[in-house]
Amino acid sequence: MSSSSKRAVFLDRDGVICYDVHYMSSPDQFRLMPGVGEGIRKLNEAGFLVIVVTNQSGLRRGLITEENLKKIHERMIRELSSYGARIDDIYVCPCLPEEDCDCRKPKPGMILEAAKKHNIELSSSYMIGDKQIDADAGKAAGCKTILITEDPSLKADYKVKGFKEAVEIIMSETSDEGVH
Repeated sequence: MSSSSKRAVFLDRDGVICYDVHYMSSPDQFRLMPGVGEGIRKLNEAGFLVIVVTNQSGLRRGLITEENLKKIHERMIRELSSYGARIDDIYVCPCLPEEDCDCRKPKPGMILEAAKKHNIELSSSYMIGDKQIDADAGKAAGCKTILITEDPSLKADYKVKGFKEAVEIIMSETSDEGVH
């Protein structure tokens, strides 16, 4: 990794940061999942950029407005900040699956765009998600992948039961590299 490039942890939103309520349309529906605030703070302290990459086809479907999506993300940032945690950037794909765009996971477009903007070394970075499309996007971008799942059919570099365990894996791997 060059001295100017950075490491990142890319996070899916629904099912990873907050409970998945299927087309969340109001900030009132946002509920932070256990261990996420503390986990993101640890990642921040370890020097990782933390970037959200989320498919939100509810925008195109007319199930959520841009304004409400902005309010949901403002609430997410506010709740995380109460733990001393921060999100460095948020990427949203509003496209429908049938639109075949480059940004909708399982394609890596959002991750690649973030890597370019923030000078991220993808081979030193991680994608944490809860669905196979998250792992597939991370893998296609060249990241290590972690899925929060109990589904034995899903494939990723690591499968864990919760966010805290995902952060522990990242911390143990990066401490092995002598990176702090």
